Amino acid sequence: MQLKAGTKLHSSVCDTDVMVIKGSGDVALTCGGAEMVTARTGAPGQIDPGFASGTAMGKRYQTDDGSVELLCIKPGKGTLAVNGVALEIKAAKALPSSD
Repeated sequence: MQLKAGTKLHSSVCDTDVMVIKGSGDVALTCGGAEMVTARTGAPGQIDPGFASGTAMGKRYQTDDGSVELLCIKPGKGTLAVNGVALEIKAAKALPSSD
């Protein structure tokens, strides 16, 4: 799947929805072990137990190298992954102290 900033994607196995913040190249983006889609159709499939740790609303998920970044806009039970590797929650930047 070719990722483009601003694209909204949906899980085909749970309620997870994400917005692409940053993406590069052609990647296999999955949630719950199943390919993410641009529009939901039909009944949801089964979540792969190895990818069932869930997503959190409002959190940003990224690859280790930062080449792909997604914003969770609707949480679900599936785990986000790129090319079979689970995405990590992006750490919040520390704000400067205000003296």
